[in-house]
Formats: sequence, structure tokens, C-alpha cells
Amino acid sequence: MDPEHGGSGDQLLHLDVAVDEREPRRGILDLLSKLRPEWKTPHIQMKTFTEGITNQLIGCYVGSLQEPGCVLVRLYGRMTELYVNRDREVEMFQVFQAHGCGPEIYCSFQNGICYEFVRGNVLEDELLRQPSIYRLIAAEMGKIHSIQPKRGQPTEPQLWTKMSHFLTLVKSSITRNPAEQASLPLREMPSYEVLMEEMESLKRHLSQTDSPTVLCHNDLLTKNIIYNCQEGSVKFIDYEYADYNYQAFDIGNHFNEFAGVTDVDYSLYPSRELQRDWLTAYLESYKRSTGRNVTVTDEEVTKLYVQVCKFSLASNFFWGLWAILQSRYSSIDFDFQRFVHMVTGLSSPRLPREL
Repeated sequence: MDPEHGGSGDQLLHLDVAVDEREPRRGILDLLSKLRPEWKTPHIQMKTFTEGITNQLIGCYVGSLQEPGCVLVRLYGRMTELYVNRDREVEMFQVFQAHGCGPEIYCSFQNGICYEFVRGNVLEDELLRQPSIYRLIAAEMGKIHSIQPKRGQPTEPQLWTKMSHFLTLVKSSITRNPAEQASLPLREMPSYEVLMEEMESLKRHLSQTDSPTVLCHNDLLTKNIIYNCQEGSVKFIDYEYADYNYQAFDIGNHFNEFAGVTDVDYSLYPSRELQRDWLTAYLESYKRSTGRNVTVTDEEVTKLYVQVCKFSLASNFFWGLWAILQSRYSSIDFDFQRFVHMVTGLSSPRLPREL
């Protein structure tokens, strides 16, 4: 491995196997026969995780899920290749792993990937407010944001590129199925032109901030945080949206996740006091990881707080577009149309007065 240059550089094993998402066991056993040939088929157990709303995730093990060697099989959601760059996702897996921030990826296959099971439990929503936990999360994000790119690799923030791509897909889906579009509850959503104008307004305003471009997770909801209470540690998983982006977007996006996913409630958005404490822990970690003096001033915290509040609005818009696309294509049982209205409606968090 060559952590200095951002990844292992090894060619990932690819298995020419397709797993049927409706009856996945046979295809998964085929994968395991190559990844874990020592496992006896009658002893292999599988656990389906239900937290995901984009993909299916199945844990495979002999004995216990918490023992070393367990394999997670992720089946890509229907049509997600339209808006997720799977090659980039694999690259991000390797970068995070090379820096001790993520699990090992074992292989890709026709409609998914297999990777190491991170021991611990998916973080429960209420633990986001516990200082001992949220400071761990802040410190881990600071460490990830300090990872330097490969020499010569472009590090432009990907927010506007991805948002524009989502908008293009929204427009094409409307153009392709106008009759279907008219029959959907989403007909109450703003037009493509209004959405484009909103994005351009966000871009004009937020591009003027001096939030640095760093390596971001970009999707840090609780299901993507594994908490190991024995070790007192957290790890972030799932890198479908990981890429270089605005520092303040990654943090603002995480703060939005305090409000939940299935039932979005913005009264749960973190208080100013919690945010400032979180940001202090983050800045200490970020400075330490980049070799700077770890002293954090109130002025530094306030500056980042203002930036984060602004970028949290871009996060709502980004995931609103994502949910429109998911409502068109996903086979996952989730009310994406309701989610669109919750994250883009009037219940979104207000900008603080000082902005």
C-alpha cells in the first residue's frame, strides 16, 4: 500500500457472478465458494440488514457475525448506476482502507461488491446527541478530511457536478414519461426550470465561501456509522457518494441526518451549542491530522458554524433531487415521494440570524 498517494493501487478481484435480488442465496454461495472456500455450505448463515434504502446488504458468516472473516454482500439498487459511479466507489473504498478509516473490499461482481464486516453496531439515532459519541464522529471525520489526494489528482468539489447530473436525469425522466409524470404525486414538485434556478442560486452563494475542498464521505447518516462500544470507536461505511467536496457540506449533511430519514423531524436538528462543541472536536482532530497546532479559537468555530449552516441547505436540495430519482427507479420499499417533500419543504432548518 501507498497511503501517501491515497490508495493501494491493487487491481480489485472481479467475479463474473450475478446475484438475483429476489432470491440471493444461490448467487451469494457462488461468491463465497471463491472468497471463503474453507466455509462449509451447511454452516453458512446469512443476515439481511434492513437499514439501507438504496441497496440490499447481506452479512455472511460461520459462527458469529462479530468474528473475523465475515463477508458483507451489497447488491446494488435498481438503476443506481445512473447516478452512482461504481468505479469511483471502489477507488474510495481502497483509499479509506489504506488510511485505516474503512473496511477491506474483497471483490466486485456483476451487480454488487463484497467487503469486510466492520465489527460493532449501526449507530442508533439517539446516540448522535451523546457527547462521548458525537465527539468520536467529529474526530473521525476530521481524520478523513485530512487525507491528501494522489499527486496530480484533481480535487474540485463534486457537489455542483453531481447536482447537475441529478437534474439532467430528472429532466430526462420527465421527458421520457410525461404521462406517468402527470399521474404521480410528484407533479406538485417544482418544475425542472425552477429546480435549475434554485441550484444556480445555491451555487452562486456557496461558491463564494472559502470552505476548503477535502475528501468527504458525503452521506453520513446513522446507518453508515458503526459504533464499537468495547473499543470506544466509530467507523464510517458505504462510499457510494464519497469524493472530494466542500468541508462544510460533509458536516452540514451530517447535521441534517440528526432529523432522521424515515420520519424527518427538524426539531431534532442539533442545537447551536451542540454544533459548536461538535465543531470544536472536529477542528482539533482536523488540525492534529494535518500536523498543525490543535488549539481551536472561538472565531474558527464560528466561521465554520456559519459555513456549515449554509451548506446544510445544499444538502437538503441534493437529497431532494436524489429522492425524486429514487421514486422513479428504485425497487426498495420506501416512500421516496414523501421524503422529497420532507427534505425540501418549509420544515427545513432555518438559517441563523447572523447569516
